[in-house]
Parts: sequence; structure tokens; C-alpha cells
Amino acid sequence: MPLPTLIEAVEALPELESVLGRLPAKGQRLSVSGLHGSSDALLIAAIAKRITTRLILVVSDDVAGAERWLADLSQLVESESGEALPVAFYPPRESFGEAEPHAEIAGERVETLERMSRGAVRVVVTTSRALLERTQLPGALETSRLEIRKGDVRRPESLAGHLESVGFERVPMVEDVAQFSMRGGIFDIYGFGMAEPVRLEFFGDDVVELRHFDLVTQRSTRDADVALILPVDGAVATTDDTEGERSSIRALLPPDTLVVVPQGTSVAPEVARTWSEAQHHIDLARRRGEDTPDRDELYEPPETMLAAFDQYGRLFLDVPSPDIRLPFRAPEIIQRDIGLLKRVLADGVPTVILCDNVGQSERLDELLNDDRATTATLAIGVLQGGFLIQSTSEVPSLRVLTDHEIFRRERRIRRSRKYAAGTPVESLTALKPGDYVVHLEHGVGIYRGIQKVFVQESTIEAAVIEYEGGDKLNVPLYRIDQIERYRASDDITGDSAPPRLHTLGGKRWKAQRDKTRAAIQEMTVELLDLYARRKVATRPPHFPDTVWQRQLESSFLFEDTPDQRTATSDVKGDMERARPMDRLLVGDVGYGKTEIAVRAAFKAVQSERQVVVLVPTTILAEQHARTFEERLADFPITVKTLSRFQSAKEQATVIEGLKQKKVDIVIGTHRLLSPDVEFPGLGLIVVDEEHRFGVKHKERLKRLKLETDVLTLTATPIPRTLHLSLAGLRDMTLMQTAPRDRSPVLTYVEPWDDGLIEEGVSRELDRGGQVFFVHNRIETIQGIADHISRIVPRAKVGVGHGQMKERELEEVMRRFVSGEIDVLVSTMIVESGLDVPNANTMFVNRADTFGLAQLYQLRGRVGRSHRRASCYLLVPDSVEEDANRRLKILEHHTELGAGYQIALKDLELRGAGNLLGPEQSGFVHAVGFDMYLRMLDETVKRLVRGDVAPKLLPADVVLDAPSYVPDDYIPSPEMKLDIYRRLTHMTEPADIEGLRDEVRDRFGPLPEPARVFFASALLRVLAGSLDIETVLVRRNEARITFREHAVPRMKGISAAFHEVQFQAEVRRTQPLSLKLTRLGGAEMLDGLLRALTTIRS
Repeated sequence: MPLPTLIEAVEALPELESVLGRLPAKGQRLSVSGLHGSSDALLIAAIAKRITTRLILVVSDDVAGAERWLADLSQLVESESGEALPVAFYPPRESFGEAEPHAEIAGERVETLERMSRGAVRVVVTTSRALLERTQLPGALETSRLEIRKGDVRRPESLAGHLESVGFERVPMVEDVAQFSMRGGIFDIYGFGMAEPVRLEFFGDDVVELRHFDLVTQRSTRDADVALILPVDGAVATTDDTEGERSSIRALLPPDTLVVVPQGTSVAPEVARTWSEAQHHIDLARRRGEDTPDRDELYEPPETMLAAFDQYGRLFLDVPSPDIRLPFRAPEIIQRDIGLLKRVLADGVPTVILCDNVGQSERLDELLNDDRATTATLAIGVLQGGFLIQSTSEVPSLRVLTDHEIFRRERRIRRSRKYAAGTPVESLTALKPGDYVVHLEHGVGIYRGIQKVFVQESTIEAAVIEYEGGDKLNVPLYRIDQIERYRASDDITGDSAPPRLHTLGGKRWKAQRDKTRAAIQEMTVELLDLYARRKVATRPPHFPDTVWQRQLESSFLFEDTPDQRTATSDVKGDMERARPMDRLLVGDVGYGKTEIAVRAAFKAVQSERQVVVLVPTTILAEQHARTFEERLADFPITVKTLSRFQSAKEQATVIEGLKQKKVDIVIGTHRLLSPDVEFPGLGLIVVDEEHRFGVKHKERLKRLKLETDVLTLTATPIPRTLHLSLAGLRDMTLMQTAPRDRSPVLTYVEPWDDGLIEEGVSRELDRGGQVFFVHNRIETIQGIADHISRIVPRAKVGVGHGQMKERELEEVMRRFVSGEIDVLVSTMIVESGLDVPNANTMFVNRADTFGLAQLYQLRGRVGRSHRRASCYLLVPDSVEEDANRRLKILEHHTELGAGYQIALKDLELRGAGNLLGPEQSGFVHAVGFDMYLRMLDETVKRLVRGDVAPKLLPADVVLDAPSYVPDDYIPSPEMKLDIYRRLTHMTEPADIEGLRDEVRDRFGPLPEPARVFFASALLRVLAGSLDIETVLVRRNEARITFREHAVPRMKGISAAFHEVQFQAEVRRTQPLSLKLTRLGGAEMLDGLLRALTTIRS
């Protein structure tokens, strides 16, 4: 959001006119000083507004500085007539090679260069290193940029060739940026420069349709005007004639570009460092066998670049002995002192206070206007720092303050992601030949794939399942709902024993199934009973929200995700009722669960009650204590920690404080459950990861729970189906939206290589960060730590594992969290809970021995700030197929949400186990996880909702034409199975028609067997809803037979068939059987569907 008032204030300064009058021409320089806070960005925004003919290039030393400039300028520089903001960022490559693995960076680079080539950008922000880099993009943009519009004539094959030549990957289904797919006449493309992926539909060589589509559902969403194709950095194919000419960003800079050098930027030393580092990294890459171009091809020599740099007009900011001094100075330091702020504002100087969001603005408004009206103007907008414009005779003074400086908070620069990544559901739940499956009637077998079978007079597709003894069962794909994939909770490790197969027609499966149903029935009744008891229990409701509550919530540093808003209102709603709360909050690490706990705890304290926060480890207790203390620092609330690491005296003081109600919130491990700890005014228990407490502790917790509010937090997800089934028995809130400024984690699967480790650790240390190194064998962990110290001598290395003395381990962790240790070599103890936003590189040694869920949770330790994070999964040269599949999933799904969706499949098993309890695990194992969930859902519906409505029985339909989805129409078996499975759950004709339209949208016009297949699916549902048992169609005749109990109205039936020119002849009256003969009009299937629709309505 632009802040025009500020620019107008600067425009009124006579000093600005001096700067504009002396702006350096080519080869000249001008220096200015007297800048404070974000006044430097304001000056450049004012220059950009007045000098519209020159491109401005701001050069920062590092990415963090460049992102600060970008964020400030984006607030200040106005766009012309609602076009894209005329400020762009040209980031350096993440690595020293040519290809850029990070889609966000690759996309931003090519988009900025493309906009520069069109003259569509006014200010470009970049870094010294990026100026040095050479890339094929400037040349490739000239020859490869492509716009496709509806009505264009273009051969699909030549378009595919062009996309591959500019670096796009051809895939069966587009799930990520820089990919395309071809399915008949349907062409899907997702490229840089596109807000959403685009679907082209060809008729011959004509583009007849152009639509955007959704990556997750793969459905078209709206019409598109144009598909813009831009090349992919480092992946452009070279021919013999063009050796992929590389040039730097200078190729697109006009000669009169104004280069801005901010305070502290040292271009020459920075490019010299980049130049020497580049050679080091290229040597390392070549030692690893990578084919890397020479340094001269990827970077300009520093002397060449610096000589060219001096040819531009340069504006140096805040240097000693300036040519012009500007009238800015630093504002007053407020340090959270609202009284001081009011006194400062009373001095009559016009003041603008910039607030991050509406909530912050409302909070500040309440604080400033509680006793008298303030003169300050509150505006929504974010700048790095405030400043004062000093008074002169011509211009009144102006003060600019920022709320993050007033409240002493770090400003987080939030950059929204440009590119989505989708993981369509079918690729997660896909059945592969060789998988174990469970059939509702026949039990566990092995899925052997899909094959076409001839049934009566029609060709259909069936899933083949092999049972004990080699017997095979063909399950028509339109009955695929009879089958569930077999998963048990110990599948997480990947080395569990396979389930025992059942015999076709044997009794063992029926006995196991019935036993499981009985156990589920018993558990559900118990849960219902417990739920009913809690509903009867009462306690005084907590007070409604106070002004303080609103202040606390609006002071949250980040913007609430939609899930956080839901969770906040769910929890506070529970607390304001008369019955005790018992809510489970499920959300990935870093998704904001702790913030919900802080808000709930604050609400309880204001209702004059005490709060206990129970965590499984001391490290977590310390971490939560820090979070609670920081968030509640502005309020008169006492937060204490209780754990075994404190001395007896310290513990006694806390326990005494609790007894006397002097402690409001206590955070600790199971030490809090000891008999000597008493809570006279307990109002809320927050339990983090309850499943990690022992049985005795859980029993003590249960006793505390009965009449107290309980909020349980867990990062282990539970299946959505289980959540829905238990919705009537347990209050749950799912938090599945990732926070906005979390970057995806770049993930590499690599063999152990000292050079790689040195490079990864050094790069992290260079940017002031820290490194996790996970090695899960205690016997050799010290040797690994010593080895890392030899590879990277400057790194301070610490070791942590579960067999260390607790105090030692605690000390190592504390030193790592506080930044005294650079590299923490540890076992899996870092898997959950530890929060070190400064650690953004992780190595996992022998990653092939970890389960997907473990790897996913480990990777969640990094990438917890807006910095880009890397995770190196180190594996031996030969890895078994299953482990390789797990690693590939992680490598490809760097996106938070996507990785979550996949790891979810494994993690859900664990989450369900925690929730259902150990006594159910045997039954889950017997029938498989998915079949168990299905049975549970049926039981809950029956017991809770009295769901006894008769289910729709589809009719049996026999056709004399092939009825299946051909392989050449949908080649992927996973996609095909997904469509069949979704179809089996549909009971409404409108849903089936919707699926048919989706298939038409995604794969093109339906071939005849697929058209017949959808028509027969509609026929099964329509006829079933009319109590028709069988429909037999043979050429121009059909036979329909009603069920025994059916009472059809013959008059309506005859009229409906007459309307479609079918003759209806009664062949039997009980149950009614009709012979239909087509006399003309619609063909047989269409006529039948139209007539049955009429009868049904």
C-alpha cells in the first residue's frame, strides 16, 4: 500500500530539488547524508516519482538488505494505473552453479529480466553478487519468450519441443512450476510469469480454449487471456550454433541507469569475495563429478564489472563528507513506554505511526486514546525504521514512527510465495501392483493391477487381487469401493512384517472383521459415555474478552492464518461456556499452536485462575517459557518454570508461589504432576504432546482434568476421516495452513562428501546461521563431530544425545539455542519441539534408515524463518528401492503443504494410534488402517446420529458395448483408479455428471468407451434410486426389471418412454419387468437416461 503523504513531505524539501538538480549523469557520482531509518527508501521513491525516464538500480551487499529495500520501496513507489508494482527484485542464485533449484528465486530472476526487457519496471533492487553473475536469460528472453492466446495457430508437437528446449519438464500431470503435460488435445503449462497454471485446448493446430486451472484439483477455474512462456534459468538447451550466450544483468541496463549504493554497501570487496568463492565451489562440484562450466562463463571478472559499474551515474547514500546533507534525524526511542509515547506526541509535531495490520492499529488506538484524544495519524503500512524531518522555514516537521520499534519487536519481512505446488490426492493414495489391499468381503490380498475382462457382452476393467494359494479375484472397477489399501501403524518404519493373506471363501476374515466391529462398538460407547459425563460437569465460565485480551492478540507479530483465527474462536468459545473445555489442537510444527495456548492462558489468568503448561521435555519447557514471557511481557502476569533441572530451593519457591496463588502460569515437565505440587485455583491445563507422557502421569492428569479446562496440542497429524468420525465425540481443531513467511526447504539427496558438507556448513555460517547434523548412532557420534570440526575448523561444534546426563544435554541445547554453538551434532532428539529459527541448514546422515514421517519432522526443524533453508539427506551409493522412494518424495516436495500431505499418510497412522489408544492397535493391524476407519465411521454414524436411513442400492447394468476408460485417454493407472474410486462413492446423478465434466476438462473429449462408461454409471444410480434391480441393453432393445418390493407407477413410466420414442412392453408384472424397443429418436443409452430422469423427477 503506497504511503503518498510521506512522499509529498519529502517533495516539499528544498534539499530534494538540490539532489534532483545534481543527479549524476553517466560516469558521475553524487553523495548524500543525513538519512535515518527508512528515509533512504523514501528519498529514492521521491526521485523515482519525479524522474520517470531513468531506471534506478539499488545495489545491496546481501539478500537480507535487498529484501529490506524491496519491502520499503514496495510500500512507497506507486504503480501507474493499477499495473504491476514498478519495483522488482533480481536476487542472486542460491548456489554457485548455473541451475537454480529454488523455484521462487528462478522465477523472480526471469520475471524481473523480462519486465526490464519491456521497460515495465522503474526500480530494480539487487545484490553485488547478482551483478557479477552471467546467465543465458537475457539472450534466451529475446528468442524464446512466447505469448499464446485463444485463436492462435500452433502445432502442439512444436510447442512441446519449444518448452523442452527452454527448460520445461514434460510430466504426466503438472504439479509444479516449469512443467508441462500433453494429453490428447489438452496441453497444461505452468511457467514463470504465470499467476496460475494454464490449460490450452487444441482442435487440430488451433488453440480453441485457454483456461487457468487449480494444481490440487486439476480442474479449470476461469478463462485466461494469455499464456506467457519464459525460459528456465540454467536449463535452456544449447545448439551447435548458439553456445548459450551468457551475459550479466548489465545487458538489460540502459546507459543512463542511476545506480544507488546504500550505506554500508561495499561493492568491490563483495564481488572479489564472490569471485574467489565461486572458484572454490566449482572445484568442489567437479570433485563430486558434476559437469560445471568455467568460472569465467558463470561470472564476470570483478575488474570488468567494476569498470562498467563506474560508467553509470552513481548515488552514494550516507557517506562521510557528502555533497548534500538531508534534514532527517533519528526519532525518539520509545521502548514500549506508552506514557513516554504520549508525552512525545504532545509536542505538536505532526506524527504518522505505521502499523503492521488493522489489529495493531486498533490496539495502539485504544492505548493512545484511553484518557485523551491523540493527534497522531495511524496508518497501515510497514517500513524498516522511523525518522524525523527537521523543521525549516519552508517545511513543517514530520515524525514517522513504526509500531515494531515502539514495541521493540523485530520487523519480519513477509514475502508471499509466487508459485504454488500441488499434490493431487490420487498421487498420494495411489495403489501400485504388489500393494496389500483389504476387500470388505474377502479380506487381505495382493493387488496385481488392472486388466480388461469380458463380462456378459461388454468389456470392462477390473482390479485383480491375489489371495492365499494363488486364487485370484476380479473386482470390477465400478465396485472399487469394496477395496481399501492395507496400512498398519507399524508401516511407518518400512521394515514391518507383511500381513498374512486370507483365503478366498475362508472363515478367518469374517471372524476378524466381526471382532473388530465389536471392539469399535465398545470403544465408541465408552467415548460417548465420557463425552456425556463431561457435558454434565460444570464450572464458572471464563470472563468474556477484555481490552487486554484484544491488545495481546493484536500484538502478535504475524498475521493470523485462517486456521489460527478458527482455533482462537473455538478455544475462547469453549472457555466462555459453563462446561469444561477438552479440545485437541492438531497442527504441524510452527503452525502457531503455542500462540493459541498463550491466548487461552491469558484469558484464564484474567478470569483469576491458574494455568499449567505440561510439556514432555525440559528443552521444550524452556522454549515455551521464553515464548510466554515474551508475549506477556507488557502485562502484570507471573510466569514460572518447574523442572528437574532446577535446584531443590528453586523448585520449592515455585511450588510455594503456586500454593499462595502468586504464580499465574507455570510451565514444566511431568515434575508438575508430582503429589507435592498443588494448584488452589487451577483453571486451565495445556498439554503438549500428551502421548509422550507415561501411563502413571496420564492417570494423574485424568484426575486433574475432570473439572478443569484442557487444551491438548499435538504436531502429529490425525487422518481427516478419523477427525470427521470423532467430531461428535471429541472437540478437535485442525490447523493445516502454513504461516505466510515460511519458505520451503530445499532438499537434496546426496552421498557423503566432505566437500559438500564443508560447502553447506560454510554457506550457513557465512550468513550468520547455524546447522543441525543428525547422526542417529550414539557409539560413533563423537567421531562424526570431530570429523566435522576437521572439515570446517572455524565451526564451533557441539554434541547432543539421549544418553548424556540431563544437565549436560540441557547445557548443550541451551548453548545451541543462544548461538554459542554453530553446528549441533545430535541423534533424533531434535525431531520434535526444538525451535531455533537461526538454524537453517540440516544434514541427516544415513537418511535411508529413517521413516518418511521422521524425516519430515526432522526437516521441519529448519526453514522456520523467512530465510531459505537447506536439508541434505546423506545416503550410501546404493539404497534399497523403498527407502529411495521415501527420499525422492521429500526431495521433490520441498513445499511445506505438499510434504505435509505426503508425510501425513505415514504420520496419520501414528496420530491415529495415539488417539485411539494401544488397546485398539491389534484390531487396526488385523483389518488394516483404512478399513478400520471405515468401520469406525459406520459405527459412529449408527450410534451417534442414529444413521439408519437405507443406503442407495445401485442397479446392475449390463451393456453390449465396451464400458471403460481407455489407456490412451488416461494413461496413468493412478489417475484412472482415483476417478473410478470417486465414482463409486457418488449417489447423485449431478455428482457423476460433474465428474464426467471434470474428466472432459482435464483429458479432452471423451472417447466412446469412456462415454458409455459414464452413461452406465449414471444409469446404475438413476435406476437404483427408482428401485430397478437390473438393466440389460442390447443394440436397440433393453430389459428393465424392478425389485420385489417396488411399486412403480405404470402410467408415468409409459409416458416417459413414449417421449423418447421407446415402446414399453410389460413382460412380467411381479416384480415388474419391461421390454423396451427403440423406435427412433435418441440412441438407446441416452434415451434410457432421459426417460429415467423424467420418472425420477
